[in-house]
Amino acid sequence: MAEEPKNVGEILDRIDEIANEGDVSLGHVAEAMGTRAHGPFLMVPALIDISPVGSIPGLPTLLAVVIVITAVQLLFGGRTLWLPGILARRSLSAGKARKTTEKLRGVARFLDRWFHGRLPALTKGPFVRVAAALVILLAFTVPPLELFPLATTAPMAAIAAFGLALLVRDGLLMVIATVLAGVAVAVGLGLAGGSKSGG
Repeated sequence: MAEEPKNVGEILDRIDEIANEGDVSLGHVAEAMGTRAHGPFLMVPALIDISPVGSIPGLPTLLAVVIVITAVQLLFGGRTLWLPGILARRSLSAGKARKTTEKLRGVARFLDRWFHGRLPALTKGPFVRVAAALVILLAFTVPPLELFPLATTAPMAAIAAFGLALLVRDGLLMVIATVLAGVAVAVGLGLAGGSKSGG
């Protein structure tokens, strides 16, 4: 297998390579990402939630479960990502996978242009574990926030930023993600407080 992907465009390239051999399963994708799998597996579920698809009842909570599975392994220093069989076997047909990557090329070019290896020291060691802990905290806010329209967007945006920061080793984006996490928690507390006072 080629060198591990270092940006979003290279992730899409790797998925296309898998599609050339057949269906694309989550297990194949995680294996292809190697030690960089944690970032994409935080970022992509969060972006799915933020998209119109994320309004499907129950989907945000399912995506949060995938995020927690990923973040816990990151918290405890796992170098490669393990997925339970029920997730690892989930797959897209080769054709659908190629169509999806084609649609995402524009987004990938934008992200890769603006986000890349600044302050890389902030994406290593204890900073990664702090990020993982914050991601777990944010993911646990998702199930109750699912009761409010679009409320999961705030924590998922912060999680997506953490995932991208880890993928491209961008410490400045890690700082931005931490700020977004604080905002997301404040928004969640505000919604919770408002629902209690209104009840």
